[in-house]
Amino acid sequence: MKLVARYTQVADDFAVPDSPSAVAAPTLLLWNDVLAQQLNIDVASAERADVFAGNLNNSDVKPVALGYSGHQFGHFSPRLGDGRAHLLGAVADQQQQLWDIQLKGAGATPFSRGGDGRCAIGPAVREYIMSEAMHALGVPTTRCLAVVASGETVYRQPPQPGAIVTRVASSHIRVGSFQYLASQGDVAGLQALADLAIARHYPDINTTGPERYLAFLANVVEKQIALVVSWMRVGFIHGVMNTDNTLISGETIDYGPCAMMNQFDFDTVFSSIDRQGRYAFGNQANIANWNCARLAESLLPLISDDEEQAVALLSPLINGFAEQFNHAFSQMWAQKLGLDGDQAGDKELVSELLGLLKTHKLDYTNTFDTLTESLQGSVTIASDLAAWSIKWLTRTNAHSYQIMRQANPRMIPRNHIIETILRDYERDGASSMLIDYLAALKSPYYTMANNAFWYSPPVDGDHNYQTFCGT
Repeated sequence: MKLVARYTQVADDFAVPDSPSAVAAPTLLLWNDVLAQQLNIDVASAERADVFAGNLNNSDVKPVALGYSGHQFGHFSPRLGDGRAHLLGAVADQQQQLWDIQLKGAGATPFSRGGDGRCAIGPAVREYIMSEAMHALGVPTTRCLAVVASGETVYRQPPQPGAIVTRVASSHIRVGSFQYLASQGDVAGLQALADLAIARHYPDINTTGPERYLAFLANVVEKQIALVVSWMRVGFIHGVMNTDNTLISGETIDYGPCAMMNQFDFDTVFSSIDRQGRYAFGNQANIANWNCARLAESLLPLISDDEEQAVALLSPLINGFAEQFNHAFSQMWAQKLGLDGDQAGDKELVSELLGLLKTHKLDYTNTFDTLTESLQGSVTIASDLAAWSIKWLTRTNAHSYQIMRQANPRMIPRNHIIETILRDYERDGASSMLIDYLAALKSPYYTMANNAFWYSPPVDGDHNYQTFCGT
């Protein structure tokens, strides 16, 4: 595996050299062979457990832990960083595009703040399942290459088997990365990081001076809007949208307290630590806007030495977030309902449907799947939506089915199924369900799994379901 370094030239305290801590008895649990081929990962099968546990490193590139700050539930922490993750370096895929390879759960780092730097097997397997499901759903996301059991116990509540997950990302540059350098007053580091981010994610930006970084922010805003809209299209709730979990690439990262919405409600929250609903399903756009504003604050020194002038230049990009999002959001609902073009009354049509979904506690995924298939005459629309559907059908045409089929998944990673698999791994170190489940999740739009259990919502509607951070 040929690795290259990416972040060591940004700033002295940004990419801190640090090696993973060896584990007792690494065993390869999950291996993403398709992704490995795409990334030209040529690690011999006999060495994979040792390499992706952090026990073996044959590269000249030194692993690092990245520094970053973060607003966590609105409260600023100036020094967070990779407390349990080691960035091994980057690999080039078949198109010579670089991808970060990071081990999560590979031991303590200078950013651990007294933690053990380890990961339990449940959160590691959850990240593998969720990231691969989201990729198949067409949602921008980090990926998982491997999960390795450590052969050690991780002392949580209760104690659990340990594991290391290998995360793949186009970069690990976060909003919190910029906050970290800005809080230190490191303008040179800020500029180096922004230029690195532009070169990696927004190479079409070819301006110089303040316009360059204004264009950078505008692109990040656009990516964050696209990401949140794609989350809401499939019913995904991130659960911990802190600025340190916001990648400027617009990819999903950190699958700790995430969940999928079953019964529709904008107020849906599953995270045990989100007691105020800050990161509820329907509030994700507001938080993305807020996070982009924190990025804008960090970029002030790159725009002008006159802070008032810098704010005046950056503010329109942040203030324009809502209008851009509302446009993209409306387009998303139009796709989910197969509406071709805009007509008067479309917003009211969508609003009425969402009100009915909430009132009758209807399943989000299955309702839109039923509406889609009803256009083929293969299913009947529920009586709760019968009167509404008469108005909706007047807005459909010959293209509506194909539009809806591409927007509405038939299958999502259901919370109760994932929890069953995680319990299997925590108890036995394996699950007989997982291979078949992952295969089904690869075709979420067209291939209905033979086992109805895969796509049926939980009997209790997830009323008492909670997710946890996993640290």
